[in-house]
Amino acid sequence: MTGASPETVRRLVVEAEDEGLRLDQFLARRLPDLSRARVQRLIRDGLVSVPRRTPRPALVVEPGLRVEVRVPAAAPADPQPEALPLPILYDDADLVVVDKPAGMVVHPAAGHATGTLVNALLHHVGGLSGIGGRERPGVVHRLDRGTSGLMVIAKHDQAHRALARQFQERRVDKEYLALVWGRVKAGLAMRTPVGRDRRDRKKMSSRSERARPASSTIVDAEPLDGVTLVRVRIETGRTHQIRVHLSEIGHPVVGDELYGGVRKAPSRLAATARLTRPFLHAARLGFAHPRTGARLSFEAPLPDDLADVVALLRPAPGENPGR
Repeated sequence: MTGASPETVRRLVVEAEDEGLRLDQFLARRLPDLSRARVQRLIRDGLVSVPRRTPRPALVVEPGLRVEVRVPAAAPADPQPEALPLPILYDDADLVVVDKPAGMVVHPAAGHATGTLVNALLHHVGGLSGIGGRERPGVVHRLDRGTSGLMVIAKHDQAHRALARQFQERRVDKEYLALVWGRVKAGLAMRTPVGRDRRDRKKMSSRSERARPASSTIVDAEPLDGVTLVRVRIETGRTHQIRVHLSEIGHPVVGDELYGGVRKAPSRLAATARLTRPFLHAARLGFAHPRTGARLSFEAPLPDDLADVVALLRPAPGENPGR
């Protein structure tokens, strides 16, 4: 009897558009399911071959070059329950709504086998839908590791399918609070598509070769003398969508190192230096209950680390709120 192959083999040919890229950049670009760090490990482990050359991450590729990559099968994750703090705002037989803390990864992945939201859910909730597989039980949508706020979790497959359909059909109300650099006015609509950046796989961009439609609107804005506290409504849920949209209009999220939001601030904005993550919080979530159809709406206030920054930036009563 022959078992399943322990690895997959990918064979690639460098195209003209790839000329000048490093080998690790080329592979991460052409194999989007592999991170650049994973690609570099594969090269170091001798699992990448290039005819008549010694593969190394910095090798510059040329058109016509053939590259073979052997990718070992990943060991299946088996998340275990962990008694991690997790604010639960709503809990019934079909779903749970939680206020995810910042710094918590949603599900196990490379480098994050424990300490995830899934580990916490398995402890606090128990039964979860299986559509996402063993690694992502109950997970209908995601938030970035550094983003805090509201998430809905499905307890069984029927609820999972119904909730996922609402996200796909854009029938879920999603609003975020963000602190951005500069002065921004309410009513600004951002409609540029978002996809994986062509040069840096860790980033998303409107200049992606496979950008997908994305829609964000600033529905409220509070100027705070050099920065603005905004409420952003999103109709789509692309990876890093709000961060990309705000960065590309010249107003990146304060504290967002990946998209230009970490800056040397003047003394009046010294409070922003307290941030250890992007100032982004999923503050409102509304959807139809997957079984009853009743409309549910939830709000989560800013967590202490973000609320403290705003409190320090807001002017005292009677003071000019700034430009």
